[in-house]
Amino acid sequence: MKLISRFVSLVAVIVFGLGAGALPSAAQAANPKLQIPETDDGLPGKGPIRRQDWFKKTWMDRRTKWAQSVEKDQKAVVFLGDSITQGWGDNMGNSFSGMKVANRGISGDTTRGVLIRLKEDVLDLNPTAVVILIGTNDLEENADPAIIAGNLQLILAALKAHNPKMPVILNQVFPSSESKNRPADKIKKINDLYLAAVKGDEQVIFMETYVLFANKEGNATKEEFPDLLHPNKAGYAKWAAGIRPIFETLALIPVEADNFTPEPGFVSLFNGHDLTGWGYKTNNFDGKKTSQEGRYLAKDGRLIVTTPPEYRKQTQLWTTQKFPKNFTLKLEFRATPFADSGVFLRSPQLQCRDYLSAGPYTELKQYKPQDWNEIVVVVKDNVANCTCNGEVLEAALKLPPTGPIGLEGDRGQMEYRRLRIQETP
Repeated sequence: MKLISRFVSLVAVIVFGLGAGALPSAAQAANPKLQIPETDDGLPGKGPIRRQDWFKKTWMDRRTKWAQSVEKDQKAVVFLGDSITQGWGDNMGNSFSGMKVANRGISGDTTRGVLIRLKEDVLDLNPTAVVILIGTNDLEENADPAIIAGNLQLILAALKAHNPKMPVILNQVFPSSESKNRPADKIKKINDLYLAAVKGDEQVIFMETYVLFANKEGNATKEEFPDLLHPNKAGYAKWAAGIRPIFETLALIPVEADNFTPEPGFVSLFNGHDLTGWGYKTNNFDGKKTSQEGRYLAKDGRLIVTTPPEYRKQTQLWTTQKFPKNFTLKLEFRATPFADSGVFLRSPQLQCRDYLSAGPYTELKQYKPQDWNEIVVVVKDNVANCTCNGEVLEAALKLPPTGPIGLEGDRGQMEYRRLRIQETP
């Protein structure tokens, strides 16, 4: 009885000392690192750290759950962010079949909050890659864009120090609305600073996710962001389609074999395995899977123009063969958001881009963003008629008498496949 009485007294002291509902869980008591620090003293970064009761509970609930799955989530592709990431679900809506994922989004989080929890929630998983979307909540807390970008730089530095070869995919902050205290001009400023922070960094792939969703005024649309802050199912599907080609190029998602066979009379310009028949005019890449700097890559039946670390860098890959006769050229392409490339026809360039966002053919009705589209070029008497999915791009593009076929790299990632040509008298 004395033991029971002493135990009851001890519990009473704890309850009344801490307050009802403040009794720490076993996980909290065992790992105080999972709690939000009471003050900013000694913490990395600058700017807001949220400490509202609802946020403390969300933070603790999610981090306590994750602490139990560190071993299970080893080598996952980690999605790191706030409520937009959290709202995608534990398996990212099953959007990336065949890829191990770990959702580390916390609703309401800020760049500084992410920085504080980075080790336990991300680094301890030894991720294969990290996808970052963060910064919008900082704006609601009236943080200056420069402070937000500074915290991002600290996050990136920690990721790079942990694993200097781990790909990091940095998404632009999504559009929102002035009514959400997230005006377009400030979001654009953050994204400009984010780009400046990673330009030239070969480890970071910069994703144009702002233009993916923004309307003409630079704000979110009700059709994809019903509350002007969080995407709906259609919004998440668009985000997934924008990132998936990057995952495939990084060999994080398995790619189905393309067993396409050219039509009778057509000859393949690309064998699907290497860059044989292509080069930089002064050389060729016969038997090689990549160009010397890795900008052009033959992989999974695709000739990939990879995202340049410089954000924009113009390079030109050409066939070693010239085509003086009339011909019909067919190919398919897929562009990441706002990507810019081009197809050279003997010498002049046919712009090949994410047309609806990057132009110049913004009124196309049949173009499929972040999906495969077909270009057909019919050349007769040095004049080319060019179409995309049957819609006219150029009705009469003048060409010189002879020359090779070329592909330009500029901005974003572009993939080409099923390149074939039929020469005619």
